[in-house]
Amino acid sequence: MFDALLQFMQSDAVINGLQALLLIVIGFLLAGYAAKAAEKIISNNFSRHHAVLFRRIIYWLVLALFAASALHQLGFSLGVLLGAAGVLSVAIGFASQTSASNLISGLFLIGEKPFQIGDTIKVGNTIGEVLSIDLLSVKLRTFDNLFVRIPNESLIKSEVTNMTRFPIRRFDLLLGVAYKENIAQVRKVLFEVAEKNPLSLDEPAPAFLFTGFGDSALNIQFSVWCSTDNFRALRNSLQEEIKLAFDAAGIEIPFPHRTLYAGSETPPFPVRIVTDPPSDSAEQRSDKPENV
Repeated sequence: MFDALLQFMQSDAVINGLQALLLIVIGFLLAGYAAKAAEKIISNNFSRHHAVLFRRIIYWLVLALFAASALHQLGFSLGVLLGAAGVLSVAIGFASQTSASNLISGLFLIGEKPFQIGDTIKVGNTIGEVLSIDLLSVKLRTFDNLFVRIPNESLIKSEVTNMTRFPIRRFDLLLGVAYKENIAQVRKVLFEVAEKNPLSLDEPAPAFLFTGFGDSALNIQFSVWCSTDNFRALRNSLQEEIKLAFDAAGIEIPFPHRTLYAGSETPPFPVRIVTDPPSDSAEQRSDKPENV
């Protein structure tokens, strides 16, 4: 029994299988180390996106070489395998035209570089941070921590807004003031608020635009520049500070008013006046109707 087992272990099939397994294990280890080393080298001269892409290419290339060597060790002919892979690739290409379209679109995205990993982009109604840019799709993480996968073909065909491409960004606040207000006073208050806000940039300077006469307000656009990283903080703090400053200066922000007219032939609406009951007695309400 022991001799038979020893003879089986010394057979060419077992030895070749162990050698092939060893090649696969070494391939996984070397592919990982080579990919990490390549990413470090590439990241010094190229963007993070290119470094990640190059790391994946190196990883799968090294792993494919060791896998081919392992198959050759097992007795497979590489020529036959390459021929079968070519035929299979053509068949898969015809069967998955959408994937081929996404692949070509991914190459265009890589070459054009409209955004990079870490940028915040807007595609349709979706806004999120770019997690990865692959050959078939782009992965996003939204602000409410959702994972979104967008096919590359959709990105090529639709409008994409890169919200963090440039270091500074402008916040446009649209507001209205009552017709009785002094425009010069409103402008002075707005500029004072922007000057006191630590997130507002002095250059480019804030801009005040009187955009026209609305139905119930004087329409104004107040534009303030800030660092892209501070955009949301500026938007929240600036609007709160403007509201407090308008209240302190007595500047009215109008809101729509509606008047109900029943017509001369319509009977008056009954009005019921309800008062809060005293705390030390039962509920007392005045249900007496009044005509208006």
